[in-house]
Amino acid sequence: MAKKQTAGRDNLGDFAPKFAELNDDVLFGEVWSREAELSAHQRSLITISALISAGNFEQLPAHLKIGKGNGITKDEISEVITHLAFYVGWPKAWSAFGIAKEVFGD
Repeated sequence: MAKKQTAGRDNLGDFAPKFAELNDDVLFGEVWSREAELSAHQRSLITISALISAGNFEQLPAHLKIGKGNGITKDEISEVITHLAFYVGWPKAWSAFGIAKEVFGD
């Protein structure tokens, strides 16, 4: 089961309480907890791929850390980013590798 998320409330609870609630309770609560349909590992791979594809690198470090916690390995993330490079763009892959290297470079 996915870990209880509080980032929405921690970062935006006072400013955007409804968004924080939807983030923590619906997205990371209801959606991520549907592990019979997709495992947390699979959801992390999908989320990371979507973030890279869209160029949303600001959220990528947090999701790479979540993915690492969900069992994604350095070799696996390297293969995913390499594969994505041909579909979403070489510069996006370079950017993603820089971030992934920081997260998985231990």
